[in-house]
Amino acid sequence: MKLYPIKLLPFVSETIWGGKKLIEEYGVKTEKKNAAEGWMLSCHEAGSSTVANGEFAGKSFADVVKEKPSLCGKNAGNFEDFPILIKFIDAMDNLSVQVHPTKEYCELTGKGQSKTECWYIIDCDEDASLILGFKDKISPEEFKAAIANNTLTDYVENVKVKKGDFFFIDSGTLHAICKGILLAEVQESSNTTYRIYDYNRVGADGKPRELHVEDGAAVTKLEKYSQPDFSNPALDTEERRLLADCPLFKVWKLDTKGSISGIAGEDSFVSLLIMAGNVTLDCCGEKLELTKGDSIFIPANAGEYTITGESEIIETRI
Repeated sequence: MKLYPIKLLPFVSETIWGGKKLIEEYGVKTEKKNAAEGWMLSCHEAGSSTVANGEFAGKSFADVVKEKPSLCGKNAGNFEDFPILIKFIDAMDNLSVQVHPTKEYCELTGKGQSKTECWYIIDCDEDASLILGFKDKISPEEFKAAIANNTLTDYVENVKVKKGDFFFIDSGTLHAICKGILLAEVQESSNTTYRIYDYNRVGADGKPRELHVEDGAAVTKLEKYSQPDFSNPALDTEERRLLADCPLFKVWKLDTKGSISGIAGEDSFVSLLIMAGNVTLDCCGEKLELTKGDSIFIPANAGEYTITGESEIIETRI
């Protein structure tokens, strides 16, 4: 099998809060009413990406990885399944106030999948914000009472955001993406969400959307949000900056202005998510013309690759 850079087409998720920027500005194609989320790199059972080019064209990415696990690299052996999911999220309205379970809670209850995630703000309205943790530490009794009394938003911390901001959200952190935000998300390959508060909205069926208060209360950290600092001044450059480094994934922001090179070695694949600009990827003897909205999976052991042009890219490895 000849290795080559794999271009991926997303699974598209439509929701009551989703917008159309991914369709109108990022080349995402769908017959759905909106594109709240584009799952740009996904092997998840709820929605796999699809291969657009080469030997595997037309196949689900999940099937390709199952058939050729060596594409993912040695580090993938540390995980039972393909470990990450990378998305674009377009929030035209507020997402629910929610929390994702910890690995320990999933093992204890025998349900769900833990989800640690991180967000890069691609664009946002001037007054856009996130909900992250609480203004002050509160007790479990206060938390449950605030949910019951519809006063939870009085206790949460609202964080104003701007383009280029980055946030790392460990599992167990109460959070919500609020309206007017377009972001890139790198996360564990999980679709488990405990919805705590949803502004009393109803779903497409006309009924209030389900809440998961007991599970949410069991895993939520009842404290202020703390943003870890993964920066590495000794290694960061103007073109390549480390955003996150945890046991699940490593994420960099690339700002290409000319030419930048990288290596896909034996340990991990390389995911490139194009957020802005136009570039040429030279890899495995092939050239791909890429633009914003494109998602590329460079297999492990593909060797050196070069990106030429001006762009903003999220690079992810495991």
